[in-house]
Amino acid sequence: MRLATLTSGGDCPGLNAVIRGIVRTASAEYGSTVVGYQDGWVGLMEDRRVDLYDDAFIDSILLRGGTILGTGRLHPDKFKAGLDTIKENLADAEVDALIAIGGEGTLKGAKWLSDNGIPVVGVPKTIDNDVAATDYTFGFDTAVSVATDAIDRLHTTAESHNRILIVEVMGRHVGWIALHAGMAGGAHYTVIPEEPFDIADICKAMERRFQMGEKYGIVVVAEGAIPKEGTMDGGLGEEDEFGHITFNGMGQIVADEIKKRLGYDVRTTVLGHIQRGGTPTAYDRVLATRYGVHAARAAHNNNFDTCVALHGENIELVPLESAIAQLKTVPEHRYTTAKAMFG
Repeated sequence: MRLATLTSGGDCPGLNAVIRGIVRTASAEYGSTVVGYQDGWVGLMEDRRVDLYDDAFIDSILLRGGTILGTGRLHPDKFKAGLDTIKENLADAEVDALIAIGGEGTLKGAKWLSDNGIPVVGVPKTIDNDVAATDYTFGFDTAVSVATDAIDRLHTTAESHNRILIVEVMGRHVGWIALHAGMAGGAHYTVIPEEPFDIADICKAMERRFQMGEKYGIVVVAEGAIPKEGTMDGGLGEEDEFGHITFNGMGQIVADEIKKRLGYDVRTTVLGHIQRGGTPTAYDRVLATRYGVHAARAAHNNNFDTCVALHGENIELVPLESAIAQLKTVPEHRYTTAKAMFG
């Protein structure tokens, strides 16, 4: 059997561990070969492929962040218009099945290819942890660890200067990174996209800390957080060509509003792409490897139109349709737990 794989969407710690898991499992358990397409769907359409061998190089990529295949995004209209080209390229490479590694958008593309006759297995990837069909996505633990480390460091400088520090983390539509990093890092307030916030509540919490003698504060803000209607100006911009809303710096907007209302020294730290770069944590290496192994086995067992998923301690197969049915958002009870630590 000959497998193909690609990585699409944003880069993510653990992608190389998945690739390694696929290649080594295909070779060791089935004697199969693997071809990788570079730069996601674009590379598949342009037939930019490389053979992946079970050798010392593949073995060494476990520790590396990013993806040796490169990644990218392709407009859905261009993707769908290229169906015949995709089929021709896969046939020319003698590919029997495709393993697509990516987030919601990538898995939607994988589902569409599956519906159009291409044998596909999906692997969920996103630091946002927003794929509903799996308990955790690889990359999330690394992102939370990076954000938590940053918050830990900011505590000391904020306390030294009697400042309020705003830490903006990734999270366009869901607040899992903000929620976990805020709790783990001992933030004094956290705002997430699922729960519109009132800036007055944040100001009250910060004012109370200063009055009690704890003259500093840490506020974690997910980039997609939105204020309650009528409380302050929002930070949403316009849609880009892929339908993604651009953001106007909600962390800085919150900082400016707190400074205006309270008069304290307020600074902003935007973690940005630091959260999804660099070496994956041990947890993400293990999870990503397990995903790669089980995706390769699923392809060899002809379990197509499926996606690997973590349920409890087990890796299972779920229909691709369920993997893209909805975003996994932070439930109210989880945010309520975090609220107990505010102030």
